[in-house]
Amino acid sequence: MSTQATEEFAPIGPDADVHGANLHARDVSAWFGRRKVLDRVSLDMNAGTVTALIGPSGCGKSTFLRILNRMHELVPSAALAGEVRLDGEDIYEPGRRITETRRRVGMVFQKPNPFPAMSIADNVTAGLKLTGTRVSRSGRDELIEACLTRAGLWKEVRDRLRQPGGALSGGQQQRLCIARSLAVEPDVLLMDEPCSALDPTSTRRIEETIAELRTQVTVVIVTHNMQQAARVSQRCAFFLAEDGAPGHIVEAGPTDVIFNEPTDPRTADYVHGRFG
Repeated sequence: MSTQATEEFAPIGPDADVHGANLHARDVSAWFGRRKVLDRVSLDMNAGTVTALIGPSGCGKSTFLRILNRMHELVPSAALAGEVRLDGEDIYEPGRRITETRRRVGMVFQKPNPFPAMSIADNVTAGLKLTGTRVSRSGRDELIEACLTRAGLWKEVRDRLRQPGGALSGGQQQRLCIARSLAVEPDVLLMDEPCSALDPTSTRRIEETIAELRTQVTVVIVTHNMQQAARVSQRCAFFLAEDGAPGHIVEAGPTDVIFNEPTDPRTADYVHGRFG
């Protein structure tokens, strides 16, 4: 029985105003010390598209995601080969500012991480100080409303913006983290299993937010939930690490093809739940 890539979210029309950046990885390999964890990974992640990274635990999906905004190099033993280009520019080019890359390529983590004692409003604007962005008081209020609206949270919190972000539910905290990432106007939003700790209702709201955001930012999401990958993404990349070998991409392509007509039998086995 095939797993259908459900068309729950409306496709982008040909005349839609699509923002975001094109992100291209070429022959990316990664190490932690002497242990090679990724081997020659190449993948195109284009504007107007949600790209899902799927595969069993330990195959390098999260490592690859962190390479895309230079978080991999925070690990002292980490090493990297290959290229990551953001609209044609190599993000690892010597002299390129790390803070600028991380502003343009935002990250939402598996566990919601708002600043718990900071107000909801201040959580949204926390990244502005790190990037040196200045806004007027009126501009700040407009930015907070706009980002919370884009994250699907404004209607739920507009009357309690001064309350602590830590008082929100888990799903609301995750959407607050999305709003915080959007405040610095990234071109790409990376999401590392953003729904793994959430209930089905909160998961659905996050998925709706992702669907609405894909005309505004390029989205790359790591997920172990095959139904979620089918619902929210337009392209999929299947990662695998076998018998102690480093992770690599078995195949990548349109989501409906990966789920219904994959070229590699290992992909079919994984998406249909026969291993992993």
